[in-house]
Amino acid sequence: MLVVTEALSAASLGAAGSLVTRPEIMARALLAGGTEAQRGYWLPRLASGEALCAISITEPDHGSDVANLKLRATRRDGGWVLDGAKTWCTCAGRADVILVVARTRPDPALGHRGLSLFIVGKPRFAGHEFEHAGPGGGRLTARAIPTIGYRGMHSFDLFFEEFFVPDAALVGGPEGEGRGFYLTMAGLAGGRVQTSARANGVMQAALDAALRYAQSRRVFGQPIAAYPLTQARLARIAAWLTASRQFSYAVARQMDEGGGEMEASLVKLFACRAAEWVTRDAMQVHGGLGYAEETAASRYFVDARVLSIFEGAEETLALKVIARELIAKA
Repeated sequence: MLVVTEALSAASLGAAGSLVTRPEIMARALLAGGTEAQRGYWLPRLASGEALCAISITEPDHGSDVANLKLRATRRDGGWVLDGAKTWCTCAGRADVILVVARTRPDPALGHRGLSLFIVGKPRFAGHEFEHAGPGGGRLTARAIPTIGYRGMHSFDLFFEEFFVPDAALVGGPEGEGRGFYLTMAGLAGGRVQTSARANGVMQAALDAALRYAQSRRVFGQPIAAYPLTQARLARIAAWLTASRQFSYAVARQMDEGGGEMEASLVKLFACRAAEWVTRDAMQVHGGLGYAEETAASRYFVDARVLSIFEGAEETLALKVIARELIAKA
């Protein structure tokens, strides 16, 4: 997964990243707690690419604080009614299915124990907004969020209004009620190590672009690649990329053996911050042209900025995952 993600991300972070992360999260949730019918129907479709999926966790007032999500799922005859708002739902327009975290038990004291997961099917929509009338009643409306980078993959605000989903949509069936938090977490570690590969791909693309430009751009009678300052900058880029790539592969091997969950957060934090530094240096090699939208270097820079935010903001990973586990083991 990491090797493929890195290669694709070097060409387009938007096209490569979320198309891998989203089915990773949904598939692991289904493997951890889905019914046989849910696994049998969705896993082959996710694996083949027949079904594109989106993951809807974040809400306007609750990002990393998953335990306090508010979107309501109210019990009705034959199913549930979803009401509330979600945000930053990547690929929601093109997706055939959205995995939605909702609160099925309204008592706020229950925290994460009151959350459940729902599979919401929908048609594919092109463009920056859509409206979908639910077959069982209610509607889902959405609009894309304008962003400075990562423009090849739109993230949406979602609004569920009395949107009915059948009992079969509850992941895990009746036994799955209240397990939404745990099932969501099952896929996040894989998404985080995969995001480190996204960062590596962007860094590789930035290094390649900087090398090409440094050899073709002539200043004071010689290529800028001949100047020691440029050479030192290129060497620094290569060092950060190499360290990040090998770190990612090491964590991936741990995860293949059933461990590495904390390390997935650690390498995500490291690689994504490294991508910000590397793409800045690559842009600097280009000088003024690096600031122009016509060059790929400018895209790498603005695209890399999102990496430290999504799939777990670096502050949340540091405080709630990495430091907590390091202290517990001390």
